[in-house]
Amino acid sequence: MSSMAYTGAMPFAAEASASERVEFIRKTYVHLGLAVLAFIGIEAFLLNTSLAAQLTALMFGGKYNYLIFIGLFMFVSWIAETWARSSASRTTQYMGLGLYVAIEAVLFVPLLYIVQNSPMFGTELIVTAAIVTLGIFGALTAFVMITGMDFSFLRMALIVVGIGAFALCLCGAIFGFSLGLGFTIGMIVFACGYILYDTSNVLHHYHTDQYVAASLALFASVALLFWYVLRLLMSLKRD
Repeated sequence: MSSMAYTGAMPFAAEASASERVEFIRKTYVHLGLAVLAFIGIEAFLLNTSLAAQLTALMFGGKYNYLIFIGLFMFVSWIAETWARSSASRTTQYMGLGLYVAIEAVLFVPLLYIVQNSPMFGTELIVTAAIVTLGIFGALTAFVMITGMDFSFLRMALIVVGIGAFALCLCGAIFGFSLGLGFTIGMIVFACGYILYDTSNVLHHYHTDQYVAASLALFASVALLFWYVLRLLMSLKRD
């Protein structure tokens, strides 16, 4: 990792030359792939240690523990994204991406631990969810890349829906009701909207030296999609 100064003076990908744009997109998706591999590696390590059971017990051991987890996740995510978009140095950007991947991995551990150790589900369900997630992400990415459409108009709608979804999760945790299958499907649609939004931003609204920040945004959307695809498969399996 280089600590070279990040000036933010590079052109937007949409305004760059064809070779610069292709190189930016290549770097973005290489970093996304590396982030996914790092996530898988961290999960494989944690799920084969006693930490997995401890994190699961901690997250679900109290009425408000899950909300505390989510609150900490949001706070650290904000720090990580700030670092990833930093103009200070490339090293700071990589630290942001690495921190975000690490906290996503920790957040996922309880869900994956439950699925892996349940006789109803098992590791095969995790693999199926990963394949479905990859297929959806690939299809949406191809659509944006082929059409070149700019989905930045989705920004406000995604923010409003995100706030509403968090409020529903908060109410569910406080008052003890299940959000149900409809909420899970809605969140899958929400995650797909973010993939369209983030992918179009890669084409139109990032500078060509912001591939670390772009890969973090895409990773966050893919992780969100994977979480709810897995939750959907769990619901369908129970039925």
